[in-house]
Amino acid sequence: MESLVHKAPLSVIPKRPQFDHEAIETKERSSQDFNHPSLFLNRELSWLKFNGRVLEQAINRNSPLLERVKFLAISGSNMDEFYMKRIGGLKQQVAAGILDRTIDGRTPQQQIDECISEINTYLDKKEQATDELFADLERAGIVIEHYSQLPACEQSRLRTFFYDNIFPLITPQSVDPAHPFPFVSNLSLNLLVTLRYPGDEDFSLARVKVPVGAGAQRFQRVSHDDYRLVLIEDLMEHNLDLLFPGMEIMACELFRVTRNANTSKEEEHADDLLELIETTLQYRRVAPIVRLQVTPDISPSSQTRLVSELGLDKEKDVSVTRTMPGLRDLWELYDLDLPEHKEAPHHPIDHPLLSRERNIFHSIREHREILLQHPYESFTSSVGRFLYEAASDPKVRGIKMTLYRTDPDSEIISFLIRAAQNGKQVAVVVELKASFDEQSNIKLASRMEEAGIHVTYGVVGLKTHTKMILVIRQDYNGLRRYVHIGTGNYHPVTARLYSDLGLFFYDRDIGRDATELFNYLTTGFTPKRCYKKLLPAPKILKKILLEKIEREIDQSTDDSPGLIRFKMNALEDADISKALYRAAQAGVRVDLLVRDSCRIRPGLLNLSETIRVVSIIGRFLEHARIYYFHNGGQEEYFIGSADAMKRNLEFRVEALVPVQSEGLRRQLYEFMEIQLNDKVSAWELQSDGCYIPAQRHPGTTEEGCQDKLITLAEKRLHGVQRLRKRKSRHAGERKLNIPLTN
Repeated sequence: MESLVHKAPLSVIPKRPQFDHEAIETKERSSQDFNHPSLFLNRELSWLKFNGRVLEQAINRNSPLLERVKFLAISGSNMDEFYMKRIGGLKQQVAAGILDRTIDGRTPQQQIDECISEINTYLDKKEQATDELFADLERAGIVIEHYSQLPACEQSRLRTFFYDNIFPLITPQSVDPAHPFPFVSNLSLNLLVTLRYPGDEDFSLARVKVPVGAGAQRFQRVSHDDYRLVLIEDLMEHNLDLLFPGMEIMACELFRVTRNANTSKEEEHADDLLELIETTLQYRRVAPIVRLQVTPDISPSSQTRLVSELGLDKEKDVSVTRTMPGLRDLWELYDLDLPEHKEAPHHPIDHPLLSRERNIFHSIREHREILLQHPYESFTSSVGRFLYEAASDPKVRGIKMTLYRTDPDSEIISFLIRAAQNGKQVAVVVELKASFDEQSNIKLASRMEEAGIHVTYGVVGLKTHTKMILVIRQDYNGLRRYVHIGTGNYHPVTARLYSDLGLFFYDRDIGRDATELFNYLTTGFTPKRCYKKLLPAPKILKKILLEKIEREIDQSTDDSPGLIRFKMNALEDADISKALYRAAQAGVRVDLLVRDSCRIRPGLLNLSETIRVVSIIGRFLEHARIYYFHNGGQEEYFIGSADAMKRNLEFRVEALVPVQSEGLRRQLYEFMEIQLNDKVSAWELQSDGCYIPAQRHPGTTEEGCQDKLITLAEKRLHGVQRLRKRKSRHAGERKLNIPLTN
């Protein structure tokens, strides 16, 4: 097929600051030299850079005020999860005496130390950003008040509200020889109260859990006439006499803990995977603490007591934060009904080829391949409708689907249950080990089983991460298969917040491949399975990607250099990284759209000068995966759920699928070109591991890539609508020209 990419000018590769090339001799490098640790960025440190870019969105005063609040909340929530998963995992390795080095040459302890240093830099910036943001909120009339500075009448009203609505939710716990230090749950806010009987010299301690999320909000309205608020811990601190009547309060100090979330056990030795996951979740509640957050006003004795009681290291495990700990609660401010301080709501359009007046299976059969771009095009009226019609269509015989994450209240589950109730064979592969969604998925699995759906949990030892639906329908010409494969979860809520891709197929080979993959997922048997178009992991995908990179190297010449373009969340796999270095050294141009972690250093002399790495941070979370190879002009595009990470390629069931239609390839080319040339929301990776924001052209006001993609989706819709009107008008004219007969 004729090349699409070279019809347009190649993106300009900007100059970059030079890396320390004396540390990495790259001239006339042999293949063995690609193992040098200095060539690779550390995964954890690279991710922390990503979270720093998220924080920058909270600092950007060009964004609406509450959008900045949202990004500060996301940044704080991201850091919580980083401690739970990444720092927690590294601490487990240290405790187990593991000294193995990563490909970038760091031991687990070295990674912890460097991460803490990077986190401290982030915390300084976060404190400043929070101060500036709260000041901007106050100027906009959203004021975080101090309870002690409120007028007596407002204090009285809040005290009454506290007594009626929050006080019943609180259970104070004393700490003394008869009452050992109580269990402190993950991410909970707590007050450490020092108190005594009046006139008594001896002090006592009590722990009070702040009931955020248990019926109370973090921010309490002072009045319903304005947007003045107080923090719930501030309200509680000034009303402790209700909890401890007759006692003298000497001190009240805030603390928060984060626990390790890496608690998985070996599946191979489990008789019941569901029971194993439930046991793991119970253990996670009491898993070791990996971080203690305190405020600067905590006394040395109280901090020492907490460190001792919780079994922590004062130097390594304690984080002092001057601004509010638990930034994820800022979502409460974002939810305020103040549309003037938010982006205008985005309303996804219906896909132009999926007319509501026509059976969706007829539309897919006519076009054979339909590309979906979420959230620009509606998930509900495409994927949701696909399942809705499959559940009620009398010609549908069966539905098979993978579920990694979804909304517990999603209509997706209702459609599957309705299909089973309508006598269709429904089989769902539920991933019980989806991080932080395990409990939700267990409940969904039980609900579906009760409705008669065949629920399985995938292949032992592998996570089922692929996103796939297979519908078997009795068409006019026999039993036919309709397939959906996507990059994102079947989750209607996140489908409005994440940027993802999906494909509907009416294709014999892809239908057969999907059937083969579902048979593997529901049995775990691994005989010689033949796939004609699908590239599944862990058996095939990594090997094929490496072969295609090598093919690009072989075909590349000075006159016609090769081109590789990948878009993904993270690029971590060592073998893929080395292969891309070899490609760049051979003159292949490598354009990478990588949202967060990236191992590769672009711009290294005589090695990676043709590699460019861009990260897009915008109102929608970039979540799509695209793999493109120029292939001497016979271009190949693939989409799917797999990042170029070792875990995805070797320890998960994934699938990439080829995009065969030339028109859809043009759409993907345009999609990637827009993102690679973004001057608003793009950040470019430098050889030293730092990112710099894209520079706008002086004197211009440009749209970011996501706004451009919204406009493009609308243009596609209007184009199809105009074409339909012309066809309808011409059909009417032909009818008028038919001669009348007796």
